[in-house]
Amino acid sequence: MSLPVVTDSVQSYLAEVNRYKLLTPEEERSVAERYFKTKSIEDAHTLVISNLRYVVKIALEFRNYGCRLADLIQEGNIGLMVAMKKFNPFKGFRLITYATWWIKSFIQDFILKTKGLVRHDTRDLKKKLFYRNPSELTSNAGEESAGGEDSAVFFDDLSLNAAVSENGATHMELLRDEGPGPVEAISAKQTSALVKREVTDALACLNEKERVVIENRVMSDEPESLQGLGDRLGLTRERVRQIESQALKKLGRSLALMKEACLVAEPA
Repeated sequence: MSLPVVTDSVQSYLAEVNRYKLLTPEEERSVAERYFKTKSIEDAHTLVISNLRYVVKIALEFRNYGCRLADLIQEGNIGLMVAMKKFNPFKGFRLITYATWWIKSFIQDFILKTKGLVRHDTRDLKKKLFYRNPSELTSNAGEESAGGEDSAVFFDDLSLNAAVSENGATHMELLRDEGPGPVEAISAKQTSALVKREVTDALACLNEKERVVIENRVMSDEPESLQGLGDRLGLTRERVRQIESQALKKLGRSLALMKEACLVAEPA
């Protein structure tokens, strides 16, 4: 499908699209119904070019968001073509009525992408950006930058690799590392190894059933229920609870003895 090329000269583009004939409701319905049945490229071309001037009108509504008008028109044209492919003329309304949502959606998505805005909450950002008077964006920017929740919406993302001083230092290099230092990391690793060894030694004081109960009830990330473990071991729910209680007491005494032994072994 060949369409007029959107250039930096919007006036020349407007002059070109204004040369295309606007279809009457009856003409559009006839062409749209034929395209709906046959998917003819010629009919699709006719439907699109007859509505290009409406895309320009919609794009002008978003001219205050810091993007080139030519880019907005181009995105709107894509939205128009998508809408044309999905349009059902038997619903009783005209193509541009259906296509308006698609045209605006493609333009809004382009603005969000171009401005580098976070995409995880696109619907909320669209409400803040587009369902308000665009002229307010400039006049209210100073007020919102004072700490309002919307302030993050109207500014481009900051590259952490951007230089912040003449010596070439970047934002990334100036970020404070909140993680543990080398000494703390080694200490934490040694402590974890010691605790793991002590727990392993303490488990040696348990019999087989007690070890199974502790491993599945206490040490597991997803503890098994008393009833489920009892069914697997051939025990009642109450008996599993008793074994768990006894095993915990054994582990407590074993770990306490190990701690006392370590204190005695430490040099004065």
